[in-house]
Amino acid sequence: MPRWKKRQIDFGRVMKTKGYKRTEYPRPQWRREDWQGLNGEWEFCFDDEKSGEAKGYPTGNVPFERKINVPFAYQSAASGIGDKDTHETVWYRRTFGIQDPAKNVLLCFNGADYRTSVWVNGALAVTHTGGYTPFQSDITRYVKKGENVLVVKCEDGVNMTTPRGKQSFKNGGKPFACWYVPSTGIWQSVWLETFESDCISRYTMLSDIDNGLIYGDVTLMYGKADELKITVKFGGDLVCEERMPIEKKRNEYAVYVKRNGKVRLWDTTNPNLYYVDFALYKGGKMLDLCHTRLGMRSVTVENGRICLNHKPFYQRLVLDQGYFENTDLTPPSAEALKEDILLSMQSGFNGARKHQKTEDPYYAYYAEELGFVTWCEMPSAYDYCDETAENLISEWAEIVSNAKNQTSNICYVPLNESWGVDAIAKTKRIQNFAAAMYRITKAIDPTRLVSTNDGWENIDETDVVSIHDYAYDDAEFDRKYIQSDLNTLIPAGRALFTSGAKYHGQPILFTEFGGVAMQSEATGENWGYGVGAKGAEEFYTRVKGLIRGIKRCPFQGYCFTQLTDVQQEVNGISDYGHKPKFDTKKLKEIFESVEEKA
Repeated sequence: MPRWKKRQIDFGRVMKTKGYKRTEYPRPQWRREDWQGLNGEWEFCFDDEKSGEAKGYPTGNVPFERKINVPFAYQSAASGIGDKDTHETVWYRRTFGIQDPAKNVLLCFNGADYRTSVWVNGALAVTHTGGYTPFQSDITRYVKKGENVLVVKCEDGVNMTTPRGKQSFKNGGKPFACWYVPSTGIWQSVWLETFESDCISRYTMLSDIDNGLIYGDVTLMYGKADELKITVKFGGDLVCEERMPIEKKRNEYAVYVKRNGKVRLWDTTNPNLYYVDFALYKGGKMLDLCHTRLGMRSVTVENGRICLNHKPFYQRLVLDQGYFENTDLTPPSAEALKEDILLSMQSGFNGARKHQKTEDPYYAYYAEELGFVTWCEMPSAYDYCDETAENLISEWAEIVSNAKNQTSNICYVPLNESWGVDAIAKTKRIQNFAAAMYRITKAIDPTRLVSTNDGWENIDETDVVSIHDYAYDDAEFDRKYIQSDLNTLIPAGRALFTSGAKYHGQPILFTEFGGVAMQSEATGENWGYGVGAKGAEEFYTRVKGLIRGIKRCPFQGYCFTQLTDVQQEVNGISDYGHKPKFDTKKLKEIFESVEEKA
């Protein structure tokens, strides 16, 4: 066990946070061995007057009056604060130790919402904009042996031009309908790693199953290394080991993993994984070593059918918003994410559309391990203007750059239901923006599908045509989805296509339906889509009817709303504590009854 890992939970007094701790290595799909966790107790304060700089907070010499349990946002009970009011500027402070000043130190954040500034020993070390993407910085020149002070400032107002996802944007962040209490500041893990004089600062790893290749590129932080070694294993056995000289900061690579004419493919029944090590050398000395893994698989549209590894693949997805009781957007543990996937699979789903959120890295990690496909979605902003376009484009590019390394990810959703682009139906400049989001996605990752504006008002530039319809039953399915001209279809009060766009034969998916609410014993509320069910049997009957309608239609997959209750929204198959509300065996029988159409 690395020495830093032994130190990570030795951190002062225990807070009253119901025992919520995130002590596991935070980035399982790109692991370094020498690391120090920075989750746990930090000093904390609100800065409603925005006077922190004037008061000297960045110096690290000013103690803060509160304590907070990182990585949980101050609005959550797990943070130890649980304040639901809006505070646009918040500050964090803590100390950390450095044992070996000869090594370079990398400071890593998995997520902090929205504008983040970080000072180390009084020096501004890194700034980052975007609440849903990880970032890192080499802080070696700012640290010293022994105790160091880390100060973080996060700014996150109730701003409709910034990507918010399901965080409320009305009435000072008060929850309404299917929008919830915001999560401000650090909401995913923080940690340190070490390396020698150079390291891999970013990477791409993709698979080519037809030619038996793992390929991509690695970007060096400083360009000092002169050799890259890639080692690939399967089931503990060596598949290949390639050494290649490098002379620049960004370097492309390709390694051949086909053995005896065979590639071990990843799919939902056989989630085979190749384990890959990337090592940097300079003059024979190792500078950096990272561990990862990859499933060999392809996602294509062939003869009008969505295919996984060139075989038709019917998607039975569940909408998963990734909220948790007491911890809000932050999962209470890595294991909680695995349990959500297992619950989904036990209920008959083979994948999930992670809705309006980029999830903790352990979600994709367990999904690839269990054979569970995922969709990656951009959290929405809600007021289209030039600033909104800039914010969405820049953060979406970062999201795609990370998500393209996730085996489970098979589809991207840049926009959802025209949220934040309400005038897209007839406004050419907004249609151009949507097309730009599609093109940017394809420019960064051409290997996955894109559902450009999921739900309705599809544009020409989309790989799939998506439909959202929270119908009470299937009475209208035949008229709407079998006999209708898709170009004139209005599935749920909004046209299926924007003006000037038309259907080009893309696969059709029914990507939101259901939303059947149940009466909440805890709150008395039963917010959902349409009329709620009075009991479990009525719920089963309603869902069976909807599935019968789906079976009659030319859909190549569906997405059922939803996995869990979330705050005031109680239409999940499990409650807000992520405990099943229904018999999973009955659900599995219902959701798996859809037959693939030839």
